[in-house]
Amino acid sequence: MSFKNLDMEIYNILLQAHRGFAYLELALVAAFLILLFVTMFGYSGNISKALRKVTLFTMIFFHVQFLIGLTMLITTFTKGLDMSAVMKNADLRFQYVEHPFSMLIAAVLMTVINKKLKTADKLTIRLMSLGFVAIALFVFAFPWARVFGA
Repeated sequence: MSFKNLDMEIYNILLQAHRGFAYLELALVAAFLILLFVTMFGYSGNISKALRKVTLFTMIFFHVQFLIGLTMLITTFTKGLDMSAVMKNADLRFQYVEHPFSMLIAAVLMTVINKKLKTADKLTIRLMSLGFVAIALFVFAFPWARVFGA
């Protein structure tokens, strides 16, 4: 087996892992959103253990997904990607620029939310806003057509 074939095999393994974790990430983001709404519209506004745990797992999987995606991105760039061609093509720009940076910002926001939820007793407007921004970035940057084949 040549080095080039091994490189492509590793890339395909990472790609399948990235796609597989995407389904789990969707479920975690949906659970986070539901628990955020339940806490937001709940009578007391107290942060539940379930919201804390779902936020933690959502953050962890955001980071795992980002690291897998970053590894794939670096291997693609080392093969000589022409950035002027990438920026002119909307699909390539989404894949190599908008998707990674939006997901990076969403992962950072989930980290901040997780840290704040650990110490807070009640859900604040600021935390809800950060949660909605993180979800909005995730929804924007999620490659719906690639994952669901639409």
